[in-house]
Amino acid sequence: MTTLETLLSDSETVGGWTLLPANSKIEFKIKNMWGVVPVKGRFTEFRGEGTLADKGAVTGRIDIDVASLQTGIGKRDKHLLSADFFEAERFPQITVAVSALKPGTGRAAELHTGFTIKGITEPVQLPVTITELADGSVRISGKAKIKRSLFNLDWNKLGVMSDTVTVSAETVFVHSAGTA
Repeated sequence: MTTLETLLSDSETVGGWTLLPANSKIEFKIKNMWGVVPVKGRFTEFRGEGTLADKGAVTGRIDIDVASLQTGIGKRDKHLLSADFFEAERFPQITVAVSALKPGTGRAAELHTGFTIKGITEPVQLPVTITELADGSVRISGKAKIKRSLFNLDWNKLGVMSDTVTVSAETVFVHSAGTA
């Protein structure tokens, strides 16, 4: 395993990278019932790609299929996909676009991203940990808090739901064949 600086400056890692959905997860958690009950969910269908350019410049995107949302309660999932929340028929994807990576200490970094939900894009600084795995793939793990009202996800009957949602991802990328 190498350090983040070594990974970003290695000429063999330059090029395209492809997300491995089967090895990755994208989840969220929000406090409900006036902060008493945490509601957890995940998205099961997503795809992504990234590019590492010379001198460590990073760009990329992950497209998440909103209809793949699962919280474990079908009625709640149906409500979350409705016009009260994600409006999945009109806005079938959430996009996370990465415009830059700022290395930190050790394996820590900060991704400069834009989250697009319901056609609204907001900047999100996403602290991540980047680890090169034994097979040469790279795991990027991160967590951030976002305000759902910024994306018109503001339905809140009786004020029972927090405006802050914790989003987390553990994504694994493999160097794309023929791009090195």
